[in-house]
Amino acid sequence: MAERKSDRTRAAILAAARERFGADGYERATIRAIAADAAIDPAMVMRYYGNKEKLFAAAAEFDLRLPDLSGVPREQLGEALIRHFLTRWEGDDTLRALLRAAVTNETAAERMRQLFAAQLGPTLRELAVDAPAVRAGLVASQALGLALCRYILEIGPVATLSHDDVVAWLGPTLTRYLTAPLP
Repeated sequence: MAERKSDRTRAAILAAARERFGADGYERATIRAIAADAAIDPAMVMRYYGNKEKLFAAAAEFDLRLPDLSGVPREQLGEALIRHFLTRWEGDDTLRALLRAAVTNETAAERMRQLFAAQLGPTLRELAVDAPAVRAGLVASQALGLALCRYILEIGPVATLSHDDVVAWLGPTLTRYLTAPLP
């Protein structure tokens, strides 16, 4: 029974942390505010996570859930990826919170780098592309740039483009990054 209560407490802390980091960013979010949001004592947050940085790392766990691209025609790889990224960005606030924090916090920036390297790199290696790390970095530059402009900064037309329009604009760019011969 105690284990279930601790699991619920951890889940409440992580949910509150994701919300708070997303709303306030890493720098302004406090352990006290997160604890208050979770309706627990701040000492419990420290007991389970040790410090704000470790709490952020736990709250920033995110699975890109990259699709199996092995059956996608090479000329449609970029379209498939950008459509997937749009769905992931809009389906989970965690990645937006991580991106918001990564702009101003080195711990968050490192977490974002790890996330894309650990998840996108292997997907590209499975496609047998040459220089998968370079290509993954280029894809990440477009995906993260789009997310920053669309969901964080909410820049005019970019924020309101339909998914089909975003795919039409960025799909060919990602396809080029994934398939063009290296310079």
